[in-house]
Amino acid sequence: MLSEQERKILLDLARSSIKGDLPDLEIIEQTVSENLKKPKGVFVTLTENGELRGCIGNIVPVEPLYKAVISCARDAAYSDWRFPPVREYEIDLLKIEISVLSDLTPLEYSTVEDLLGKLDESLGVVIEKEAHRATFLPQVWEELPKKEDFLSHLCVKAGLSPDEWKSRKLKISVYTVEKFSEE
Repeated sequence: MLSEQERKILLDLARSSIKGDLPDLEIIEQTVSENLKKPKGVFVTLTENGELRGCIGNIVPVEPLYKAVISCARDAAYSDWRFPPVREYEIDLLKIEISVLSDLTPLEYSTVEDLLGKLDESLGVVIEKEAHRATFLPQVWEELPKKEDFLSHLCVKAGLSPDEWKSRKLKISVYTVEKFSEE
């Protein structure tokens, strides 16, 4: 769990990263808590007028949380292939949401019904098959509340057929998130 102060620091770092006015990383390193120096999986989601404008993250920890937030915020604004780069006039219109991921937990299941019974809207889901991999944050359940639709869309996102989840040949992991955003 992050304190309110740590959450504010991460949101400020994300905004500064997008604006391009970050302090030197050495200064940041000296001022952030030990908690923010721990490697964590994280996603930064940008919305503009309630519409998705960019979302980039790391499912597994690759660097300290504060550094991951900095790079994911910048990449969500300028490198999400689904959207053109954020223009300067848009920066102040963006709302930033940060999702800090728990460790991944493999989900063992024996049948399609067993799989469906183990999923709920509190869980983010990762599917993998060979070189194909994709995730949906728990927030996606708001748009795809039916478990079958959620899994079908996730398969398509991974470059698989929509019914691949029924084959029982997927490696599935789940996680929870601590999410927070600007007011």
